[in-house]
Amino acid sequence: MPELQRLRADHAPALLAFEKENREYFARSVPDRGDAYFAEFAARHQALLDEQADGGIHMHLLVDEHGEVLGRVNLIDVEDGTAELGYRIAEKASGRGLATAAVRELAELAGTEYGLTRLRAETTLDNPGSRVVLARAGFAPTGDIVLDGRPGTSYVLDLTGGASG
Repeated sequence: MPELQRLRADHAPALLAFEKENREYFARSVPDRGDAYFAEFAARHQALLDEQADGGIHMHLLVDEHGEVLGRVNLIDVEDGTAELGYRIAEKASGRGLATAAVRELAELAGTEYGLTRLRAETTLDNPGSRVVLARAGFAPTGDIVLDGRPGTSYVLDLTGGASG
């Protein structure tokens, strides 16, 4: 079973390989990161590590027993006990429940290790896999949105055990 690992400096080569290998797959459901992301990857990776050290983000990778990255599960915009969840799973690893398991594990970490009380997430209506992951992980829909020019839904997960919304 893949392991959820907090982002580290030594993850850079495997993470870059993951992003390159899945670029076209990800671009089918989310905006492409652009060529600059790949050209400036080392600096971007270090910036994420710096921001993580400051507590503004919590970045995680889903890594298999061989060190291959199968997914990313991240908390960004950490402030006042809340954060926004984002995730992406490799095409070859999709449909196996890995995203749901990783989101559940990160939600647990968010409440126990990071002291968060609420997570937010968003997805487009044309991304049914993401909507299923959020529902299975306990996120409740909170409203209609427009995300990257496409209709979507916002979600929330209350980590205190209270009512969502």
